[in-house]
Amino acid sequence: MTFEVWTLLFGVLLIAMVLMGTLLERLPLSAAMIYLGVGFGLGPAGWAILTPDPVVHAAIVERLAEAAVLISLFSVGLKLSLPLTHRDWWLPVRLAFGSMTATVGLVAVVAVLALDLPLGAAILLGAIMAPTDPVLASAVQVRSSADRDRLRFCLTGEGALNDGAAFPFVMLGLGLLGVHDLGAWGWRWLAMDVLWSTAGGLAIGAGVGASVGALVVYLRARHGESVGLDELLAVGLIAVAYGLAVASHAYGFLSVFAAGLALGRVKERAAVSLVSAAAMPGETAAARAPRPDRTSAYMTRAVAGFNEQLERFGELAIVLAVGAMLTFAHWSADTAAFLVLLFLVIRPASVWLGLLRAPLSRDQRAMVAWFGIRGIGSVYYLTYAIDRGLPPAVVETLVSVTLAAVTASVVLHGISVRPMMYLYRKREGGNSRST
Repeated sequence: MTFEVWTLLFGVLLIAMVLMGTLLERLPLSAAMIYLGVGFGLGPAGWAILTPDPVVHAAIVERLAEAAVLISLFSVGLKLSLPLTHRDWWLPVRLAFGSMTATVGLVAVVAVLALDLPLGAAILLGAIMAPTDPVLASAVQVRSSADRDRLRFCLTGEGALNDGAAFPFVMLGLGLLGVHDLGAWGWRWLAMDVLWSTAGGLAIGAGVGASVGALVVYLRARHGESVGLDELLAVGLIAVAYGLAVASHAYGFLSVFAAGLALGRVKERAAVSLVSAAAMPGETAAARAPRPDRTSAYMTRAVAGFNEQLERFGELAIVLAVGAMLTFAHWSADTAAFLVLLFLVIRPASVWLGLLRAPLSRDQRAMVAWFGIRGIGSVYYLTYAIDRGLPPAVVETLVSVTLAAVTASVVLHGISVRPMMYLYRKREGGNSRST
């Protein structure tokens, strides 16, 4: 396909995103459902304009998915803005670690018994299926840093944390398949892949986000320097937090999330509200920057706004690719049965285990159990494993199950999210936080 045709296609898709934005808000559809259908039509089953092979092009798809997840995690960190020591984080942490571990184990058991996968591949499939998606779950995420609704905070925090917390299980699965060094009796896996990579990623990201944010606020508020270009600040922080973490053998996903969280906390320490950061008619960034009561909030809001636009680009690119790759998935009765178990048995059971005695209403528990959205994170882990030399004997099964799960999640959750969230808000009486 010529460059001119590519530019035409890209332009049409971007314009359509804008034109359909308000229409989709009135329909029981999500943007991801539209992208998935368009991707399928552009793929080998349709016009054959997009022909991404999940094996041949694994490295390219991996990088695209990784970039989309990193952007989303940074954005989520800005929205949540609570320190991880705050008591509200206890429920998302239980979901992200306890429920996710239960999901990996239950998926592995089903994969061994029903899909005839070896233990390593079964654990790897569990790790691919376990993380919930922070990119496609925008409709159930917190709306702003002031949103403390327990349902939205749980789902948002879970999706942010478990995208990085699933990595140890990916490495365990790869190790059992012989493509990663676990060390004698698994010591290297426990010390490096579990303990250091998790704690190191969070610490590095928190340090980068807090220090850079504080420096920018200081320069703008006290000296009127470093004004503007907040978009570059967002990209730069993501790149630095990710690069330092990976270079230190820590998890880049957790580092970028922690950087966004720490940057969001800069405005809290400066005691700035978003109301005080509202733009005045004709006021420029340079005019506002020297004012201490506005600098940090303006910076955070500008970075968050730019990040949300980048998120949409990432979602478009990856979901189009998933739609185009559907012809490489081999659908079967076993795959269909696995999906039923994943969404209706494994996810609810793991949530029940992770949220025992949690202060959530029955409606909130049911919503958390249903909205275990699988998406771009699963695509990333799949292509990550393939690119690291996943044995060909298990590639076809993992590709088929992963693409089927993501497709089913996009459709089922895309159809149900708006009516269910509407009923939830109605039954909760419009309270921003339920008890």
